[in-house]
Amino acid sequence: MAETPPSAKRTKTRTVRSGGKLEGWFSGEVELIKKYLHETSRKNVNTPKLVSFTWMKQQNLSTVRSLLKAQRLKRFIELTGNIYPDLVKVFYTNLKFDGDSLVSHVKGVEMVITNYVWADVAGLKFSGLRINRGNLGIVEEFNKMQFYKSCLKNPLSKVRNFSVGGLKLDERLIAFIVSWIITLRGSNHSTLSEEDLLLIYCIMNKVMINWIHTIKKHMQKSMRLCDFHYPYAILISKLLHYFEVDIEGELAEVIKPSSEINSGSLSKMRFTKIGGKWVSKDGEQADPSGTNEGDEPEDAAT
Repeated sequence: MAETPPSAKRTKTRTVRSGGKLEGWFSGEVELIKKYLHETSRKNVNTPKLVSFTWMKQQNLSTVRSLLKAQRLKRFIELTGNIYPDLVKVFYTNLKFDGDSLVSHVKGVEMVITNYVWADVAGLKFSGLRINRGNLGIVEEFNKMQFYKSCLKNPLSKVRNFSVGGLKLDERLIAFIVSWIITLRGSNHSTLSEEDLLLIYCIMNKVMINWIHTIKKHMQKSMRLCDFHYPYAILISKLLHYFEVDIEGELAEVIKPSSEINSGSLSKMRFTKIGGKWVSKDGEQADPSGTNEGDEPEDAAT
């Protein structure tokens, strides 16, 4: 389905204060409008990121490409197009978790997101290991410290925190995709959580993960924590199109070129291309606790 081109630009005086607009978004339900005004509208929507499998092929990043493809993540992490930040917030205001399905209402349209819809829109299947913060011991052979050291350019380095700064190329790129696309948050992308490390471990070792479960848990987290930005703006915008929600006249934003992981991203991570191959600018002596430009792009919190 073709997308509607942007019809408005983000400005300081936005139409969300219009009573008529709010009534249209929430079908006149007063309590939901109050919830939106006092809670949902005050939170930010995460700046989306994406990565192209074609670009990875061109850059000879075949290992990362193959590992992500094995997890059936290709379509999800390549999602692009217009996003509708106001309607993303409406979606989260109304979001309920009903068994294996997500249910929300936007502009009078009921959106029941079943496993079939996940597969149709994002290419994801409800199968694989269900990982969340409460069951990180589910992979018995996983040892956080041992695995992290195995990912370092210099595994003998002293570890002060689980920084991305000293990671080898493949591990660093996968860590970036995990923290910026799959389990994205508003800040602190330079330090890996135990959940991040377990997800990276499973990807590197071809342990199939139930990504629908992971995404749903992060949606719940974003709704529960006041300082947690709303994630998956591209995915939700695709769902709006899928369920034929009327987006005429709504605030639309185009994904910026800076949102795409590219060669400039690798350069900021202190890798350089020599003879067609990406190598570390620091050799094997990189400090794993160090950070650099690639960890926190300027638009991280927008």
